[in-house]
Amino acid sequence: MSSLLLFLIIIPAASTLEFRYHNNREIEQYLLQTNSSNPDISHLYSIGQSVKGQQLWVLALGLSPRSHTVGIPEFKYVGNMHGNEVLGRVLLLQLIDDLLRGYRNNETWALQLLNSTRIHILPTMNPDGFDASDTDCILTTGRYNSNGVDLNRNFPDPFAGLRKKQQLDEEKREAEVRAVIGWLRMETFVLSANLHGGALVASYPYDNSNGGSELMGGASVSPDDDVFVHLAKVYSFNHASMHQGDRCSGRPFLEGITSGYQWYPLIGGMQDYNYVWAQCLELTLEISCCKFPPVKQLPAMWTENRKALLAFIQQVHLGVKGQVFNGSGVPVQNAEVEVKGRRNMCPFRTDKHGEYYRLLLPGNYTFTVRYPGHEDLTETLTIPHGPDQYSAMKYNFRLRQITTMTGHTSVIPTKATLTPTSNQSLNLAGGGATNRPTWSEFGLTLGLVAVLRYQID
Repeated sequence: MSSLLLFLIIIPAASTLEFRYHNNREIEQYLLQTNSSNPDISHLYSIGQSVKGQQLWVLALGLSPRSHTVGIPEFKYVGNMHGNEVLGRVLLLQLIDDLLRGYRNNETWALQLLNSTRIHILPTMNPDGFDASDTDCILTTGRYNSNGVDLNRNFPDPFAGLRKKQQLDEEKREAEVRAVIGWLRMETFVLSANLHGGALVASYPYDNSNGGSELMGGASVSPDDDVFVHLAKVYSFNHASMHQGDRCSGRPFLEGITSGYQWYPLIGGMQDYNYVWAQCLELTLEISCCKFPPVKQLPAMWTENRKALLAFIQQVHLGVKGQVFNGSGVPVQNAEVEVKGRRNMCPFRTDKHGEYYRLLLPGNYTFTVRYPGHEDLTETLTIPHGPDQYSAMKYNFRLRQITTMTGHTSVIPTKATLTPTSNQSLNLAGGGATNRPTWSEFGLTLGLVAVLRYQID
């Protein structure tokens, strides 16, 4: 009898998930057992392996957990990017347990979330680092992967790429980073958060700057800054105490949120990569003053974060979603969907389903849709608040094909003929992430605060 089968027999499906630090093997067993017990709403898959060959398991939850459904947004949580920042592992396992229990008990909140959203949960991005970590609240043992690399400094940096274009040797990235980049190509994620420890604050892009017009008042401001501030406040004000400012005897954070760059500049971070190249809005959530909290504090910390974790997922339904159709009524891939006043570094584009998702606060917005061989389409939409209804506003754009002087319509381009306008080429078959982004490393002179904070995020 296989060890997995024996495990499934010994551990009943309704067993209570303990509040403790499960090792990597125990997490794997829990995910396997949970997936086996809930085949209708869960799907377990691996996005790759760590440097030491440990699987990076993701559990997807939803009505169609195995594949994307048009109109259903993709959401993700990532935990334990730094191996010694461990509370995220615990909270994400508890979140899985809570969502499934609520769904099985027909609780309205769980039914609404899982019926409207496909939720992906990666409990540990750095299992090797966890294995090497100790229980110290401050020190860095276990922070890095087994090659001694900080994974949150290893992603291609969009601002470095703007300063000096050179070909990215993606295969030289760390295994865990390559796995996440591949994951972003596989799915069209709309909203995301990665969970860290060592502070109590919700941090949002940008983490870096090119020293250009994005610099305002000490912050590196993105085109979607209003949305990011809203998202950060949703987590902060639904948390038991984050909104009161940093309770960790460090720098105070007004309302418990901060621009990443204003806190300290960071090159090669994951949240900027998600936003710029995968058109996925991501926050970095610092959820505990102590990187490795005592076990006895875990139940209280789950209670402090539970409402915030659920409320943040619900924000995936902000704004507007829909498809772009060509002159023949077929959904088209790689159509540019631009919102006036929001000049994204890489334009938001439709995915392989012809879908677009734009997280926007309620208001009036002017959209311009562009696709080769078709007339540009400009329309103004009035967008309501979607999260309360668990659905963004749905709006499809229908393009008109250009007619030549001879009366013939222009040739509709194939995927191979499309050339994105961004200086980073998009992966047309996936979720909009880059195929071969350009970048180079460049130095930033960090102030004392950056040096002191370097080991936190």
